[in-house]
Amino acid sequence: MLYLVPTPVGNMEDITMRALRVLREADLILAEDTRTSGLLLKHFDIHRPMLSYHKFNEHHTVANIVERLRGGETIAVVSDAGTPGISDPGFLVAREAIRAGVEVSCLPGATAAIPALVMSGLPCDKFCFEGFLPQKKGRQTRLAFLAEETRTMVLYESPHRVVKTLQQLAEVMGADRQVAVCREISKIYEQIVRGSLQDAITHFSEHEPKGEFVIVVSGKD
Repeated sequence: MLYLVPTPVGNMEDITMRALRVLREADLILAEDTRTSGLLLKHFDIHRPMLSYHKFNEHHTVANIVERLRGGETIAVVSDAGTPGISDPGFLVAREAIRAGVEVSCLPGATAAIPALVMSGLPCDKFCFEGFLPQKKGRQTRLAFLAEETRTMVLYESPHRVVKTLQQLAEVMGADRQVAVCREISKIYEQIVRGSLQDAITHFSEHEPKGEFVIVVSGKD
C-alpha cells in the first residue's frame, strides 16, 4: 500500500489523526527532506525509518520503492509541507505504483492552494491551479495564455520573485486586475494582501516579501 500523506503547511495542529496513524504504521516514510520531516515526526513522537525522496533522485529510486511495495511493505510519502504531488514529489511514485498493481491512497489534508483560494474573496466555484510559473523558457507564453483565462487562478511563488511576478501579471492582465497575495498560510505571521495587482506591487515593493506565497488572481471578465 502506498499512502500520500499531507503534512501541515504551517500550524502543526493541522495534521489529521489519520495521517498520524498512517505514519506510525508505515514500514517506510519517503520524505522530500528527512531533516524537515524528522522535526515533524519528533514532534508527534513517531519513530519510523525514513528515506530521502526528492525531485533529484526520484527517477533513480522509484523502481526499488515499487519493488518494496510489491513485496508487501506499506510506504508513506510526505513532502516538506502540504500534499505530495502538488508542486512536490509524489506523482511519479504514485503512477509507477498504480502501473505495478499496488493500491494507492491519498489522505485528505493540508495544501496551501485551497485556503488561499477560499480566503481570497475571489470566485472559487471554478478555478485553475498553475503552481510555479516557468522561470525562463515558456514564461511569457504562459503569462499571455493566462491573461485570457476566465477562471480564478492560483499560483505559487518564492519570496524573491513575488514582485517580479506581480509586475509581469500586471503587464499582461492590466494593473487593475484583482488579486489576493497570501503569505505564510496557517503560520503565526499569516497575511493576505487583497486589491488590484498595482496595490499588491506597491505593498510588496515597500515591505520586503518573506515566507511562502500563494498568488490568487481573478479571471478575465
